[in-house]
Amino acid sequence: MTTSDMTDVTGAESAGDPRANEAAGGAAGVAPVPAQQELSEAAADGPVTDHSGAELESEGIALPGDGAKAEKTTRAHRPRSFEVSDFERPTSKQEEWRFTPLRVLAPLFEDAETDVRGEDDHPVTYDVDTPEGVEASTLAPGEAPRGTALVPEDIVSAVASARCADALHLRAGRNAEIAEPARVTITGQGAERRGNAHIVLETEESAVATYVLDHRGSAQMAENVELIVGANSSMTVIALQDWDDDALHITTHHAKLGRDARLKHIVVSLGGRAVRVDVIGELVEPGAEIENLGLYFADADQYLEHRLFVDHAAPRCTSNSTYKGALQGKGARSVWVGDVLIRKEAEGTNTYELNRNLVLTDGARADSVPNLEIETGEIEGAGHAAATGRFDDEQLFYLRARGIPELEARRLVVRGFFAELIQQIDVPEIREHLTASIETELERSMN
Repeated sequence: MTTSDMTDVTGAESAGDPRANEAAGGAAGVAPVPAQQELSEAAADGPVTDHSGAELESEGIALPGDGAKAEKTTRAHRPRSFEVSDFERPTSKQEEWRFTPLRVLAPLFEDAETDVRGEDDHPVTYDVDTPEGVEASTLAPGEAPRGTALVPEDIVSAVASARCADALHLRAGRNAEIAEPARVTITGQGAERRGNAHIVLETEESAVATYVLDHRGSAQMAENVELIVGANSSMTVIALQDWDDDALHITTHHAKLGRDARLKHIVVSLGGRAVRVDVIGELVEPGAEIENLGLYFADADQYLEHRLFVDHAAPRCTSNSTYKGALQGKGARSVWVGDVLIRKEAEGTNTYELNRNLVLTDGARADSVPNLEIETGEIEGAGHAAATGRFDDEQLFYLRARGIPELEARRLVVRGFFAELIQQIDVPEIREHLTASIETELERSMN
């Protein structure tokens, strides 16, 4: 691959400290983060067109033809299994867990049954509201299409799969066009209670449907969400993590897309003590397209982690990922890791990933790590960008010079920061809820 085969590539912004991670169950990140790159400067950065191989490697980009080393380190070679015994408890020495507060999330690494205390006393309740045209049913382990897209890659996902006897299955049938979203409200009944869940969302050939997963209350929640996007179908998934402050949640969303299929996947993380969302998208047929959008707001002593893996395994596929987060308060911590693999057979790929973080107060920390693995030079474009910064003083000066008080000026900056993502959510009540939630968060920081 020549340097002209890549467009608009910038490097990973920061790395975590495994020693700090082990120390106190997530105390890492209490130290203030310096402005790694001003947001205004990042927006002005142009294409990078003169990288040596060493520079590309240091910026999280693997070159094609790198031999045994590439095979060893590629994200796609992570072991997968339905057997819990095939996985060990994670440690911060493992790349995929080096940021995560393992002590805080320790209850979710146990092979624990769902904490059912009676016929009507479950740790998590599910309120399923399906419009006409969406069928709801349950699937046992091994009952198709359960397990056709998602095979666990870690112990939490394996336990969630093994311990969930009946997976919720929502399906939009062939050629169905569903105007209203199907909603699943998932409510935790106690911070000390363990829940295990597996959800399968499906659009059959040429179907169009939207699914909303709304997490509330509190629980220790291990969850799998399997997305099966049929040929020429269009699926939108909106996952809200709006937990109470003491909830623990690790979830894996794994999508497999057919020919010319389209997936719009939206993650919103506002609540919970510690939340980790893994999103995996497999583009296995030509012409498939994924759009990943994410919004998160971390408060004091809150940990929010989002990991993306987009696997381009077929020609002429497209993926775009945009995640934005804000942080405030001592100990607020966010992590974003974006992995994109372009396989040798994925000619004509076009992919881009972007992460932006806005630090509102001292004592907060954001880590952002984009990675590209490219095994073919025959691509349309591949790039990534990541930046973490504080308020832009010039923007504040501009607004204050026009008579806008400082507190209101800061609100306007943050609203504008998130507006691009909120406008892309097609469910009006969710847009309104997010706008109100962000205003509530801003009230805390301004006061």
